[in-house]
Amino acid sequence: MSESTGPDSARSTEKDPSDWVTGDEPATGAQKSYLGTLAREAGEDVPEDISKADASIKIDELQEETGRGQ
Repeated sequence: MSESTGPDSARSTEKDPSDWVTGDEPATGAQKSYLGTLAREAGEDVPEDISKADASIKIDELQEETGRGQ
């Protein structure tokens, strides 16, 4: 089954991290852990004080870069 990008797809219902009410809060433990894994695979560094919203955006970027986002 292919991934849909239409108006009823899961991606179209995702809220932009910049619109999150709690987006400025520190990243969750789960986000930091997964982000650390992705960053190591990509050979990148991630700041310790990253916010929830920025962590989400960076996770998306690194998933694309590492091929884990498929």
